[in-house]
Amino acid sequence: MNPIFDSHAHYDDAAFDADREALLSSLPSLDVCAVINAAVDLHSAERSLALAERYPSVWAAVGFHPEAAGRFSSAALDGLRRLAAHPRAVAIGEIGLDYHYDDGPPRDCQLDCFEAQLALAKELGLPVVVHDRDAHEDVLRLLRRYQPKGVVHCFSGSAEMAKELVRLGMFIGLGGAVTFKNARRPVRVAEELPLDRLLLETDAPYMTPVPLRGRRNQSDYISHTAARIAEIRGIPVEEVYARTRENACQLFGISPEELA
Repeated sequence: MNPIFDSHAHYDDAAFDADREALLSSLPSLDVCAVINAAVDLHSAERSLALAERYPSVWAAVGFHPEAAGRFSSAALDGLRRLAAHPRAVAIGEIGLDYHYDDGPPRDCQLDCFEAQLALAKELGLPVVVHDRDAHEDVLRLLRRYQPKGVVHCFSGSAEMAKELVRLGMFIGLGGAVTFKNARRPVRVAEELPLDRLLLETDAPYMTPVPLRGRRNQSDYISHTAARIAEIRGIPVEEVYARTRENACQLFGISPEELA
C-alpha cells in the first residue's frame, strides 16, 4: 500500500488546469494512496465529485468555504444535501470561519453559513472539514454546540486548543506550516498531539513545505511534512504515515482495501 493519505487538497483549483489529468493519474506512482478533495462552494463540490468519479484515489468533501459565505443560501444547502448523497462524498467541507481579512464576508454571514453546514453534517451523519483562521473562539463555541466528527484542517491554533479539540473528538490536520523556519505553534502541536488524532494534508496548491517553497503544492510533497513530524516526535516516518493513514480511513469511512 502507498503510504501517503492527503486529507485535504484542492485539485479542482485553476492552478491545476494545465496538467490535472496527468498529475491525478500519477498519484499512486508517487506513493499517494488517497486524497480528500475539499470543495469551496457548490460548483467546486460538483467538480470535486467529478474528479472522485474519475480517479480511484480521490474522494470528495462538499461544502461552502467561509470566503464563499456570501453566496450561500437555502437552495445551496439543498444542493449540498443532494451532492452529499454521492457515494464518493465522505465529508461536509471545507466549512468554517475566516476573520483574517476585513473585506471578507460579514461575520454574521459566515456564522450562519457554518452553523447551517454543521447541522447538515449532523443530519447526514458525515464528518466535517473545518477551516479556522483567526476565529478560534467562535469555531470552538460552535464545535462544542454541535459536537461533530471531523478535522480542523491546516491547524493554526495553540497546543491547548488542539487538546480541547481532541477532547471534543476532533482530528487535527497538519501540513507544510510545520516545516516553516519560524514555525512555533505547529511544531508544538506536532510534538504534543496524540498520534491517533493527527492527519497529514497539503492544502494543495497552497502551503508548500520546505524545501519546495515557491512551487505549486501537490500530494507527494507530504513526504517533507511527514519527515519533519517524525523528527519532532522522534519516531520513524513510517509510523507517521501508518497512523495518519489509519486515522483518515477511520474519520472518512474509507476501508484500507479501497486505497491505492
